[in-house]
Amino acid sequence: MTTVDESQSITLEQIQTFEGKYPKQLWYLFLSEMWERFAFYGMRGMLTIFMVDKAQLAMSDRDANLQYGATQAFVYTLAFVGGLFADKILGFRKSIFWGGFLMIVGSFVLATAPKELFYIGISFTIVGTGFFKPNISTMVGSLYTKDDPRRDAGFGLFYSGINIGALLGGAICVWLGKHYSWNAAFSCAGIVMTISLLIFVFTKRTLGPIGLSPLADKYPANKIRMYEIMVYVGSLLIIPLILQLVSVSQYTDMFMYIVGPLTVIYIIYETLKYNKVERQKLAAAMIFIIFSIFFWAFFEQSGGSLNLFAEHNLTDKVAGLTIDPNVINNSSNSLFVILFSPIVGLLWLWLNKRKVEPNTVVKFGLGFLFLSLAFYVFYYTRFFADVNGVTSLNVFTLAYLVITVGELCLSPIGLSIMTKLSPKPMHGVMMGMWFLASAYGQYAAGLLGAGMTNPDEHASLAAKLISYTDGYKQLSIYALVAGVVLIAISPLIRKLMHEVH
Repeated sequence: MTTVDESQSITLEQIQTFEGKYPKQLWYLFLSEMWERFAFYGMRGMLTIFMVDKAQLAMSDRDANLQYGATQAFVYTLAFVGGLFADKILGFRKSIFWGGFLMIVGSFVLATAPKELFYIGISFTIVGTGFFKPNISTMVGSLYTKDDPRRDAGFGLFYSGINIGALLGGAICVWLGKHYSWNAAFSCAGIVMTISLLIFVFTKRTLGPIGLSPLADKYPANKIRMYEIMVYVGSLLIIPLILQLVSVSQYTDMFMYIVGPLTVIYIIYETLKYNKVERQKLAAAMIFIIFSIFFWAFFEQSGGSLNLFAEHNLTDKVAGLTIDPNVINNSSNSLFVILFSPIVGLLWLWLNKRKVEPNTVVKFGLGFLFLSLAFYVFYYTRFFADVNGVTSLNVFTLAYLVITVGELCLSPIGLSIMTKLSPKPMHGVMMGMWFLASAYGQYAAGLLGAGMTNPDEHASLAAKLISYTDGYKQLSIYALVAGVVLIAISPLIRKLMHEVH
């Protein structure tokens, strides 16, 4: 781990004045994040299938949706806490190391006894991801000056790395779990997480001063070490609490009802330290954050209701090939992101040269409109079903192509805009807020998914098809309304942003 007196062989200015399109440090962060996302999305893709498996947790579809939402909500909630501790005490590097270590422990606990130790392993993984996830994204922003036009391209490349990992993890871990063993699937996640951490450890010196403890120039080394140990011990002590919260749905509800308002109060308190322009920029960031909650509530059906829909109601044929529909559900979005993100990026550049590129707010709105269309296609799968309620994997995959276009309008921009709209001392906190919004989106996704399930656990596949597709039609309408509203108020938001693009 990095020490406070570690010598820097490269300065921040040397990093930020790199030649070419991407700094070399971005590639190291890209690789580390890629393997971490393999582990994360592998876990995400396995959760609901593992929970409804009669030989494992044997949950109903409704309970699996709720449990999925709770688990993912805590992952992203802890990302806010991880960003806070990185900003105030650990720095990004030590936060990433500690988070990666806990994720490795959690994965191998699950691999040892998936059924018996499920909640314990998941709790380690939740806390670990909270320290890892927000801070590596923030370090990407530190590679660029605030007005560097190459910043969005850098985040776009980084986002592609996320999706390469998600593609591999979503396909390999899900296949291993369903067709080989759950022990092997969880072991696979642990192995790739170890690779991620080793890459980060062996390349961290190229980051110069980026990510070191913010206390390095304020306190002596022994006092900083004491604060760091307190964070490590505290994060271990909180694991039993997370275990209780994530395993009892009523506790999850109470937590989510409390943490959101408290966080908003804290952000308001922090904004009082800044001038009018900075406060207005932070207000614009909060509007993006609020709308992102709705986006992720719809989009994250992929790990919950759509995963179960794929398990029960889809054929295994796509484009003439025989493929497990859960593998398609958990990897097609990532594949489409890898294929089409460069094309979308070139489209924005082409429009920019002609001075007709949509602004950031309108892009957010377009993301919702494509999301609406995608869920209408998911709904439309009912018209391709046979008498047994099994429908076309081809149409289902087409919906993922549409949903990917919507995601490409929103998500890479979101990561970048948080660092551009917030003052430097709040970068980690605002990135954490972005992930906290995802937490509420995940929580809402679980509730929405549970609401779509047929109340009869023994319902036919045809009845389940109708229940789920009715729900997808409703989500299509909600996303359409959100997109129209966001585009309508875009001039107001642009004014608050003060020319930030």
